[in-house]
Amino acid sequence: MSGQSEVTTWVAKELSWLSFNERVLQEAADPDVPVIQRIRYLGIFSNNLDEFFRVRVADVRRLAAFSPPSRQEEFKVLLEEIRQKVMKLQQRFDVMYRENLKELRRRKIYLINERQLDEPQTKFVRSYFHSHIQQELVPIILDDANPIPELNDASIYLAIKLSSEQQTRFALLEIPTTRLDRFIRIPGRKGKRGKVLIALENMIRVCLPEVFRGIFPMDETAAYTIKLTRDADLELGEEVTHTFVEKMTQSLKRRKKGDPVRFVYDSAMPNDLLEYLVKRLGLGRLDSMIPGGRYHNSKDFMRFPNLGPAYLDNKPLPVIPVPAIDQAANILACLREQDILLHYPYHSFNYLTDLLKTAAIDPAVKSIKASLYRVASNSHVVDALLNAVANHKEVTVVVELQARFDEEANIALSQRLTDGGVNVILGVPGLKVHSKLISIVRQEGSVQRFYSHIGTGNFNEKTATVYTDFSLLTYDQAIGDEVAKVFDFIAYNYKRHEFQHLGVSPLNSRERLLGLVETEIHNAKKGRECGITLKCNNLVDRELIDKLYEASTAGVSVRLIVRGMCSLVPGVKGLSDNIEAISIVDGFLEHPRVYIFRNNGEPRYFISSADLMTRNIDFRVEVTCPIYSKPLQQTLQSIIDLQWADNVKARIIDAAQSNSFRPRKASAAKIRSQLLTHKFLSTGKLPRMAKQEYRSKAKIKAAKSKAKK
Repeated sequence: MSGQSEVTTWVAKELSWLSFNERVLQEAADPDVPVIQRIRYLGIFSNNLDEFFRVRVADVRRLAAFSPPSRQEEFKVLLEEIRQKVMKLQQRFDVMYRENLKELRRRKIYLINERQLDEPQTKFVRSYFHSHIQQELVPIILDDANPIPELNDASIYLAIKLSSEQQTRFALLEIPTTRLDRFIRIPGRKGKRGKVLIALENMIRVCLPEVFRGIFPMDETAAYTIKLTRDADLELGEEVTHTFVEKMTQSLKRRKKGDPVRFVYDSAMPNDLLEYLVKRLGLGRLDSMIPGGRYHNSKDFMRFPNLGPAYLDNKPLPVIPVPAIDQAANILACLREQDILLHYPYHSFNYLTDLLKTAAIDPAVKSIKASLYRVASNSHVVDALLNAVANHKEVTVVVELQARFDEEANIALSQRLTDGGVNVILGVPGLKVHSKLISIVRQEGSVQRFYSHIGTGNFNEKTATVYTDFSLLTYDQAIGDEVAKVFDFIAYNYKRHEFQHLGVSPLNSRERLLGLVETEIHNAKKGRECGITLKCNNLVDRELIDKLYEASTAGVSVRLIVRGMCSLVPGVKGLSDNIEAISIVDGFLEHPRVYIFRNNGEPRYFISSADLMTRNIDFRVEVTCPIYSKPLQQTLQSIIDLQWADNVKARIIDAAQSNSFRPRKASAAKIRSQLLTHKFLSTGKLPRMAKQEYRSKAKIKAAKSKAKK
């Protein structure tokens, strides 16, 4: 990297993440996206931003406060850059919100406020307030003599100004969106067609004087929405002992009292109320104060109802059957014949639960081990594991208590499993267990055989319908033996196994990844076939990025499909000329990690639970698994080729973080990879246009390489 400035070769991961969320916001502006889904993208954008402040901005804020003086200014500048970028995105959000409301109105769907109610609607709202809402409200009168109670950062509040000739009082009121719907349907206007919704807080505004009636005289009431986001750091110790659950529980309580990192408020709020809140909440110069519109916690838009025809929402894709499984005696018998690669949500997650249910009742199955990171609230996976215990199997489950924001659910899960007779392991000291593994041991004749699962996503029925992920189901005994060794490392982490097939963090992942890139560099220097394709959620590890820059300068063609953060900068002359990067945001959240290395004409294929981040490579238990089956390699290659050819939902990642859509000639066919992947998996045929697109680019690359030589 000598001779290159830091500015041109590295993007701060926080700013890169904001570029990803900008891509989500682009979907809310796309007229080709059905309007209800556009509204929901606004919710996804808002929910993402909440977590961004709770985790990433909180980290930068701590660095700005506690780093050595020589580096504090760097992080303060980064905080200001984040704030400016968020402000711009929030302004675009407000524009998209208004535009989408207009589109809803064209469809005769109206989201109105309390000022737009006619008399019959007002009567309905008052009745609804008294019968459903009033009993849920717990107003807080503010005064200087008492501290403000800890505000829940998952909620929004009304900051209220109560005025009379004698005095002005301030109050807070939490909007009970966890117990009531945020958007409530009310009757339409008499004689007008259409369906009408009103936000819960606007219903409260209609009846606000009644909340405080009889407390003290009021001539005027006014309410403004606010939202506080807190630092989500749990400050856990390193040891995992029998007291770990107690420590986690205490840490979760501390999270609710974490330092504020963002204060979002209605820009129409009067100065006296704003200044009072800023002072009483203890907001400082390192906290992001974001003025905005009237509505906050727009994450609730993720559940925005479709009151119109079905075409206003995304058309669901039919689930694709897997004939090899469906036609076999059972799924274990199928795996003895061939490996299976499931691709969610195109394939059903039921195949995975079927694997566990079958193993639970098979008399020859002796034991089942699984690692659980995030499971659904009513998990069929958990039910199957408990059923296996009831059928006298030895069941061991690794439950990762430090799965951020799922800690409380995982504490309850670990207790349920323990009560059901499962041997529960609560992670590894100093590491998060993020691998997605199942190991089934079955007695077959005089020997015990392994049936294994290695995946890129969680064992979660709910997210498997909206996240794309891969699950490899295999009877390969060499891989099965190493999966069992991973579980042994988790249980007894002083043991250090040798792994010939799997890349296992933190044991050998970094060495393996760098070695695979080095092989491509060597092949390039020898004039052999070379190339790297990496698909991941995030690429921010400095050592790996430097190695990819080295590969580019050696002439290796590097293709990156990065959904989220990408600190690498493609297209820098003399450094990353041979690196191209895209990001795909579409109806499903792209979640798999896939690594492909051309390897002098004998390509190597891998799927992984690990993103290309230092924490995943060095500080988590992750597994990267080779795909050895030739048919599955071809399937994986075809899916990645489709993604690389995408010219509808692919954005170019560049130094400017411009998020430009990949250009498409007017005469070129549209290639929307998620829809075409569904078609490919349904028919087994790769669309010809995707083949041509990929091959033409490959020929261009080859010609350029030849010309240089």
